[in-house]
Amino acid sequence: MGEKLTEKTAQIMDERFGCDTLLSVATVEEGMPSVRIVDAYYEKGAFYVVTYALSNKMRQIAGNSAVAVCGEWFTAHGTGENLGHVKDERNAEIMSKVRAAFAEWYDNGHTNEDDPNTCLLRIQLTDGVLFHNGTRFDIDFT
Repeated sequence: MGEKLTEKTAQIMDERFGCDTLLSVATVEEGMPSVRIVDAYYEKGAFYVVTYALSNKMRQIAGNSAVAVCGEWFTAHGTGENLGHVKDERNAEIMSKVRAAFAEWYDNGHTNEDDPNTCLLRIQLTDGVLFHNGTRFDIDFT
């Protein structure tokens, strides 16, 4: 296990992923891995993704919450959790940040917040490897 998230690695993570970022998310079902690219927003050790509750990824996460992610010079393990509908009051604070990060495309018809199956996925990171300017950082997010 690496070192705890430091001020330096937290700053790198915020700068690199605290915006609209493409992230590969891997899930497993019956021993078979599946990977897909999603738009994600990072904050305080977690990635947030607006998605569809009935999608394969959410079905797979419901059966096995262990996920892996891969982004720009970063790989990690984590736990996926459906936080519920994007308009749920408990999601208001993080969704305001997600909407701002995704503002360029969020309201172009791709996302229907009135659909009760539009949900917020949180990927709480547990451990990861980050490369920055030739340096490897092994990070313990727990």
